[in-house]
Amino acid sequence: MRITSSAVSLNVDDPAASSAFLAKHFGFTEQLSADGFASLGRPDAGMNVVFLRRGLPTLPADQRDDHASGLILAFVVDDLEGELARLEAEGVPITMPLTVEEWGERAFQVRDPNGVIVQLVDWQG
Repeated sequence: MRITSSAVSLNVDDPAASSAFLAKHFGFTEQLSADGFASLGRPDAGMNVVFLRRGLPTLPADQRDDHASGLILAFVVDDLEGELARLEAEGVPITMPLTVEEWGERAFQVRDPNGVIVQLVDWQG
C-alpha cells in the first residue's frame, strides 16, 4: 500500500459554515465543494479537512446522522501565543484557554459554527 494523501471527514449540519470558518481563520482553501460537501486543504497541513452534511444519502445508514462530536481537530503551530492573539483580535471565542500539560503540551481551543473543536497546539514543551 502507498498512501498518497490523508483527509479527515466530519459530519456537520452546515458544511458551508465550517468551510468558511477554516478558510477565514485558519487559511484553508476550499478545493472541492458541492451541495452538502466541502473539502479544504492548505499546503502545510498534511491532510485535507472534509465537511459532510449530516443526513447525506451517500453515507452509510449507520453514519449519516452522526455528528463530529467528541472529535478534536488539532493543528500544531509554531507561534501559539501569536495565533491566540490573532484569533482573539478576529473575535473568535476561545473555548479552552491556553493550557500547559505536565508533559509539555501547550494548547487552546475554539469551536467552529457547527461545534467542531479546533485546537491549536505546541508540542515543543
